[in-house]
Amino acid sequence: MISIRKNLSELERCHQDRDLALDCYVNALRNASHYAIELDPQITAPHRDYLNALVDHVAQGETEVLTESRATLRGLLRDYRDKAAQYLAKIRDELAGTARALQEITEAMTQGDDDHEAQLRGALLKLRAIARATDDGLRDSLAGAVNTIEQSIEQIRKQNQITLSQFLTEIRMLHQRIDAMEAAASIDDLTKLFNRAEMEDRIRSHSGGYCLLLVKAGGLRMAAASFSREVSSELTGAFTKRLKNSLPEQCIIGRWAEEDFVAILPKSKSDTVNHGKFIAEHLGGSYACLHNGKTVRPLLKLRVGVVDSNGDKPERVLERIAEFL
Repeated sequence: MISIRKNLSELERCHQDRDLALDCYVNALRNASHYAIELDPQITAPHRDYLNALVDHVAQGETEVLTESRATLRGLLRDYRDKAAQYLAKIRDELAGTARALQEITEAMTQGDDDHEAQLRGALLKLRAIARATDDGLRDSLAGAVNTIEQSIEQIRKQNQITLSQFLTEIRMLHQRIDAMEAAASIDDLTKLFNRAEMEDRIRSHSGGYCLLLVKAGGLRMAAASFSREVSSELTGAFTKRLKNSLPEQCIIGRWAEEDFVAILPKSKSDTVNHGKFIAEHLGGSYACLHNGKTVRPLLKLRVGVVDSNGDKPERVLERIAEFL
């Protein structure tokens, strides 16, 4: 009896702990939705809707839903980070353009003021000379007019200096904001690979021995057809990131075609084969991507090959690439 009571008490405590953990998780999701940084309404509003929908799913406490929510939450946060980076980059470019325009205006005003002021002061000198050469009555009138014009020129000069100072301050503030946004938007450019033409140029100009690692990633087109181009792009980015992390830093990677990737490795054939085996074994399979705020798992089927330059002419190497891909 004591043992049963003890086990029931422990079971009840386990349920309480589980309910508490679920409640904390649900509240964390709600807070992530509520405190999401405001960007463009077309970016922030769907993100909040997707998080709120996720809250409704996980609040029921079903084990499968909770397990799947880990990938969904990670995908939502990654997607919002990427869109925020693009949004900040756009603002950064606009600010840089504004700063350049202000700089040009400031330089134009500085140069223009110097020219106009010199011309006006030259004209005043001529007027003073004329005033001195005239009779007393006209001399006083001309001298008064010259003094009035000179005072006006000085006031205009001071006002322009204030305006220029304000422009320079604004330019400095814009540059500070640009620097801050560049730091905030620092994100890996994982999908910016060399294209086929650039890779062909590097193969033709490469000196010494090298090996090529060829990867055909079947499934990128299917992801676009089954889900959307956005899912295919996300899948491409995730695969490219893993591909880069699987290869030495000094290798050159290019996207030969939509589903074809080529890497130039300054390695022996045996080392390149080992890299290829690792990629074939670990980079294929399903990837977690977002589609309308939910996790989908498009499949990548990899085919990997190795081409040893072996002293062949570049055109022959290119033919061997075409034979595989």
